[in-house]
Formats: sequence, C-alpha cells, structure tokens
Amino acid sequence: MSELKGLRDDVYRRPLETALERLGLGAGWRCVDVGAGGGDVSVALAEMVGRDGRVYAVDSDPLARDEVARAAAAHAQVIALTQAGEDLSLPEEVDLAFCRFLLLHVLAPAVVVAKMAAAVRPGGWVVAQEPITSAGRIGGVPMSMPAAQHPDIGALLPALIRNESLEVVDAWAEAPAGVGPGAVSQYLESLTGVDPGDDPVVLPPLVTVIGRRA
Repeated sequence: MSELKGLRDDVYRRPLETALERLGLGAGWRCVDVGAGGGDVSVALAEMVGRDGRVYAVDSDPLARDEVARAAAAHAQVIALTQAGEDLSLPEEVDLAFCRFLLLHVLAPAVVVAKMAAAVRPGGWVVAQEPITSAGRIGGVPMSMPAAQHPDIGALLPALIRNESLEVVDAWAEAPAGVGPGAVSQYLESLTGVDPGDDPVVLPPLVTVIGRRA
C-alpha cells in the first residue's frame, strides 16, 4: 500500500490509502481536493502525482489558501484556490475529485457532489469520505456533532454519489478505536475538547464511496 507521508499521524489515514490504492493514483494525475483546509491531503496527493501532476486545493476560507501555500511550499504542483464547493470551477478536467469531512458542513451536499462529478473527465473518479457522527462512542455513550449541518451525511453518501450518474465502484466504513492515551483519544480531544481519560473510544465511522464517471 502506498504511504501517505504527510498523513502519518492522521487516525483516518487508512481509508484514504485504501481508496487511492484502489484507483491506482500515480504520477501525472490531475486532482482536486475540495475543502482542503490546512492542505494535509493536498500535500499527500502531490507526493503521489509528482511534478508532472497537479493538485487543486480548494477551500471556501481565504485563510486556508495561505495555510495550503505554507504546507505545500515544496510542491509546485499544488495550486490553492478560494472557492466554495457549491461554486467549484477549475481550468481543466481532473482525474480525481476528492473530499473528506466536507459535506457534513455545507448547506447543499448534493450540489457539491454534482460539481465534483462535473469536474472529472469521462472515466475519472469521485471519492468522498464523510462520517456518521452519531455512531461514535465514548465509554459506550453515543457521540454527536450538533453544530454540523449534516452530522450523519455519511449514511447517505452512496446515494448522493449514485444520484449524479456516477457508478458506485466501492463503498465501506471504518471507525478507529482505542482506549487510554494514544492517537484516538488525542484526536477526540482536539475535535471536541473532551479528554476521554481511560474510557474506550470508537470514533465516528468514516464512510468512503468511490464513484466513477461513465
């Protein structure tokens, strides 16, 4: 499996690695990372597509563009753009449109998926990874993210992809789990401000859907 060097400490790294391995992502690919945030995934993609590839790091927050620029300083193939997912517009078709932890926060997830589908070339790929937050557990008690627009959008993700006339090639869910000090509890504390102590933690399952444009 290809190693995503920039995501070594990401507890949800494995689903992304699995998806990209499934696609055969490699040198020369054109990609867009929608909702790029700090650019961790964009940089990881850039490492895989190489100098002959291109990665558009798109985020609606203008400050994210500066964060991506700093994170990707060594990768000239990363182009940071300030756009909302609902307004996605690129200067070329891409081989892969990707988003993760984005659709739960936007007003119109279906519109964003439609824009992503339109951005890829025929035969290109759309990969979305979204959580089912209420399925997470801390000491057996359900978690939730009531501030999110669509906290359980992961449960609807296969239908969102299929509704854009994309072939659902693969779909699955993974949930990191742990107990006591470690990466899972640290991630939970950074996300919620709650230190779980010695309580067992199951983070929200991340649903991955791989769609392909006919």
